[in-house]
Amino acid sequence: MLENNEEKVEKPITEEQTKTSKETENAVNEVENEVANESEKADEKHEIPMLDYASMELEKLVDELKKLLKAHPIQQLKSNVDAIKTAFNSKFGALLAKKKEAFLADGGNSIDFQFSSPVKTEYNKLLGEYKAKRDAYYSQLEKQLKENLERRNNLIEELKALIKDADPKTMYNDFQEIQNRWKSVGAVPKTKYNDTWRTYHHHVERFYDLLHLNKDFRELDFKHNLEEKLRLIERAEALSDVEDVNVAFKELQELHRMWKEDIGPVSREHREDVWGRFSEATKKIHDRRHQHYRELKSKHQEMIDAKLAVAAEINAYDTSNNKTHNDWQKSIVEIEKLRKKYFDIGKLPYSKSEAVWQEFKAATKKFNSAKNAFYKHEKSAQNENLRKKMELVELAESLKDSEDWSETTNTMKRIQADWKKIGHVPRKFSDDIWKRFKNACNHYFDRLHARKNEENKEQLAVVEAKKEFVEQIKTAEISTEEDVEKILADWRALGALPRNARYLDEKFNKAMDAHLDKLDMSRIDIEMMKFKGVVDTYLAQEDYRKLDSEQFFIRKKIDETVREMQQLENNLSFISNATEDNPLVQNVRKGIQEFKDQLDLWQEKLDYLKRLDY
Repeated sequence: MLENNEEKVEKPITEEQTKTSKETENAVNEVENEVANESEKADEKHEIPMLDYASMELEKLVDELKKLLKAHPIQQLKSNVDAIKTAFNSKFGALLAKKKEAFLADGGNSIDFQFSSPVKTEYNKLLGEYKAKRDAYYSQLEKQLKENLERRNNLIEELKALIKDADPKTMYNDFQEIQNRWKSVGAVPKTKYNDTWRTYHHHVERFYDLLHLNKDFRELDFKHNLEEKLRLIERAEALSDVEDVNVAFKELQELHRMWKEDIGPVSREHREDVWGRFSEATKKIHDRRHQHYRELKSKHQEMIDAKLAVAAEINAYDTSNNKTHNDWQKSIVEIEKLRKKYFDIGKLPYSKSEAVWQEFKAATKKFNSAKNAFYKHEKSAQNENLRKKMELVELAESLKDSEDWSETTNTMKRIQADWKKIGHVPRKFSDDIWKRFKNACNHYFDRLHARKNEENKEQLAVVEAKKEFVEQIKTAEISTEEDVEKILADWRALGALPRNARYLDEKFNKAMDAHLDKLDMSRIDIEMMKFKGVVDTYLAQEDYRKLDSEQFFIRKKIDETVREMQQLENNLSFISNATEDNPLVQNVRKGIQEFKDQLDLWQEKLDYLKRLDY
C-alpha cells in the first residue's frame, strides 16, 4: 500500500541501464556469498602471527606445531598448520633424498631403502592429533549450523503468525522479542544463509507495513534504521580510498553483514535509494578487487613462466662429460643454484603450482638418476681405493713408534703423499680410515717434533759451552803437543755443533793456530794436527759428505802439485848446462823442493783419511 496518492510514472529502461543493473546485482551477490561463507567461519577469524616457518629446522617446526595445538582453538590453526606442513615436507623431503642418495652411493638397492626419524614420528603424532580435533570440531559445527537453521526457520514461522494474528497492543513488543532472538541465533550453513535472511527480511517488511496501526513506533524505527544505513553507506563509499583492496573487501563484507543482521528496514520511499547507493558502493569495491586479482593472475603467469624456464634448464643440463667425483660435485653445486633460483621466484597458489612442480620434479629426478648411476658404477673403484688406503693405514700404524727417525720420516712423508693421490672410498668407511691414518701420522710426527725440541735444547747447550771454550783457549797455556791433543779431545767431547753454529769451528781453529805457531813442532806436524782436528770434528758430527769432499779435494791438490813439480823439473832440463850456483837453477830447485814438501803433506792427509773407518 502506497504512503501517498501520487501515481508512479515509470520511465523506459535502456539497454545500458539494464547492463549496469545486472553488473551491480552480480557484484552484490558475490559480496553477499562471501558474507555467507564468513558467517559460517565466525569462530575462525582470530589472527595468529604467521612466523617464518620456511627458515626453521625440523625440530623447531615440531615445537611450533606443539605450541599452536596447546595455545589456540583448533578452528583457528589452519593457515599456520598448512604453512608448517609445507616447510616440514620440503625440508624432510630434502633430508630423505640426501639419505637415499648416500644409501645408493654405497651400493644399496632403491627398493631396500628405509629411513626413520624421531622428529618425523613426533610430527606425525601431532599432525594426527590436529586432524582428529579438527574433524571433531567441524562435525560439531555442522550439527550446530543445522540446529541454528532450524531455530531461524521457527522464528520466521513465529513472525508470519504474528503478522497474521496481530494484536495492536502487543504486536510491536512481540516483534522486538523475535528480533532479539533472531540476532542471538548463531551461524547457519552458508548455502542457506542468504535465502533464510531474504525470507526473514521479507516478513519484517510485511510487519512494518502493518504498523500503520502503531504509526509512531513505525516512523521512529524507520528513522533510526535510515540513519544507521546511511552511516553504513558512507563507510562503504569511503572504502574506495582504502589502498589495500583486501582490507577494503573485508570491511565491505562486515558492512553487508550489519546491513542484514543489525539494521531493520526503512520506509518504502527510501528503500530503493539507500539500497541503490549501497549497491553502487559495493560494485566499486568489487570491481577494484577483480582488477587486483586480474593483475595478480598476470603476475602468477610470469612466475609460472620463470619456474618452467628453470625446470627446462635443469632438464637440459648436460652431464655426459662428468667422468669424476669432482665433476659431479661441481654439477651438484650448479643444480643446487638452479633449485634455489626456482624457489626464490616465489610461491604460487596450489591450484597453479602443481603442474609446474611436476615439471621441476621430473627434471631434478633426471639429473639425480644420472648421478646415482655414476656413483653406483664408482662403487667398485671406491672399494679398490679402500684397499689401497687400508694398506697405508696399516703401514702408518706399524711405523708410528719407530726410532729410525731418518728412514721413517721419509716413509711417512711418502705415504702421506700417496694417500692424497688415491681417490674416494665408500662414505661409510671414509671417516674411520681417515681418523686411523691421521692419528698414526700425528702420533709419529708429534714424537719427532718432541725429539727435535729436545735436541735443540742440547744443541743450544753445546753452542754455549763451545763459545765459552773458545774464549778460554785464547788465554790458555799450551806448550806441548800433549796439551794440543787434550784440547782437541775436550773440544770434540763437548759435542757436535748445529749447522747454524759451525762458525765456532773456525774460531776454535784460529785460536789454536795462534798457539801452534809457537810450539817447537815441524810444519807438517802442525798442519797434520790441525787437519786431524778438523777431520775429527766431521766424524763427531757424522758429516760424511764433508769427509768425502775433503778426500776429493786432497786428491785434486796432489794431482795439481805433481803437475806443477813435473813442469819445474821439465824446465830444469832446458838449463842443464847451467852450473848449480846459477840463481835460476837454484830458484827452480827450491820450487821443486816446496812442491815435494807439499806433496808429502797432502799424501799424509790422504793416508790418514784412508785409515779412517767411516
